[in-house]
Amino acid sequence: MAAYVRLVGLTHLLASREGNVSTQLRRYRIHKGELDRFVEAWRSGVAPLRARFGFTILGAWSVPERDEFVWIIEHPEFEEADRSYYESSDRTMLDPDPAVYIEEAIHAFAVSVI
Repeated sequence: MAAYVRLVGLTHLLASREGNVSTQLRRYRIHKGELDRFVEAWRSGVAPLRARFGFTILGAWSVPERDEFVWIIEHPEFEEADRSYYESSDRTMLDPDPAVYIEEAIHAFAVSVI
């Protein structure tokens, strides 16, 4: 029940934000035993770089018993900013590259229902 309450609270937060912003849910299954390394690489590289490209990270969670990492990100011009982010030399030079730890990635745009 507590997880549901938190999710509803987050949905309410998303719904109450102003402007025409695209919100994306990203869920990664991480190679077994590599979650801590992935999280460190994500925190030190991806998160600050995304901020430099104007993204807002609404939250990020690890699910250790499932080797998963979930985060929610938004940007008013998401697709253009995402393309610029991945094409940047800063992204290609991330070391370690967090992508090497990802076994499966699922990205989906989220639409508020409340």
